Amino acid sequence: MSHFIQLHLLTSYPPSNLNRDDLGRPKTAMMGGRTRLRVSSQSLKRAWRTSAIFEEALDDHIGIRTKTMGIDVYETLKSKGITEENAKTWAKQIAEVFGKSKKANAAKPLNDLEIEQLAHFSSEEKTAIFALVDKLASNKTAPSPDDLKLLMKNHTAVDIAMFGRMLASSPAFNSEAAVQVAHAITVHDVTIEDDYFTAVDDLNNKEDDMGAAHIGETEFGAGVFYLYLCIDRDLLEENLDDGALARRGIAALVEAAAKVSPSGKQNSFASRAYASYILAEKGDQQPRSLSIAFLKPVRGEDIMAKAIAELENKRQYMEKVYGKCAESTKIMNAETGEGCFSEIITFITE
Repeated sequence: MSHFIQLHLLTSYPPSNLNRDDLGRPKTAMMGGRTRLRVSSQSLKRAWRTSAIFEEALDDHIGIRTKTMGIDVYETLKSKGITEENAKTWAKQIAEVFGKSKKANAAKPLNDLEIEQLAHFSSEEKTAIFALVDKLASNKTAPSPDDLKLLMKNHTAVDIAMFGRMLASSPAFNSEAAVQVAHAITVHDVTIEDDYFTAVDDLNNKEDDMGAAHIGETEFGAGVFYLYLCIDRDLLEENLDDGALARRGIAALVEAAAKVSPSGKQNSFASRAYASYILAEKGDQQPRSLSIAFLKPVRGEDIMAKAIAELENKRQYMEKVYGKCAESTKIMNAETGEGCFSEIITFITE
């Protein structure tokens, strides 16, 4: 079985603002001396792991990310008749298994039940936490060191196994990511455009005020994005200790990468898109991105067709000078009708 699975996707997005910066502008990157639209890997991974595709395929094998688990524990203990003082003390002890507590704040009485770092909890860990809560409420006793150690569960949360978990104050909970996701960038240079818009008050009879009720501006861009993913299949199976679950996870990940768009400004732009081109590769060779195919911006009228040609040419040139960069490949091309998505899924999971 191949160690690495690599995926190269080309997706065309219409006018959109999928992933914006602190000023509300679409994120960009300089590449080859030209400005490109960019969608961060963080934005992509969140869109995928919270998608209906992931939920339907992986059911109870998805984690949650939160700083406020201690508050949930506190409120549950209180609802079960535990005193305010004990509920807060015990909840803090449980929360601190997963990270350092925030400092007490008089303006926010429960502030010290939150942890400083966003923690990713698997479904098994969440179940263990609230099983302990039930035990504490029943026995009306504080958690023992052994009770707290039992919270350190081996997990089968596919998103944690894929994207990793790093808790600086609780390294025992760290998990090495088995999936690497590049920032998606346009294969061509772009110009960010402005959309000046107004909103009209439907009850304004225009007798006193002829103007708009609201004036605003939003920025957007459009383009063909190149996305690269690398899956370490061996590490994913090691993280999950379940080969069948790892294959389900890989299938869900690739389907989400091909079909799920980030949620940014979707109500304004409806900029949902499927990948038009997918190149899947399997092998034990050292992985490599093909983003260099677009170091020189693609130009002309048929950007997608030219981008596909540039990517395939670069792959062939790489193999000519380095030798085979993968043991086997599979292509889906919606521009020409070559291949099909189900073949990609079968290829990456077998």
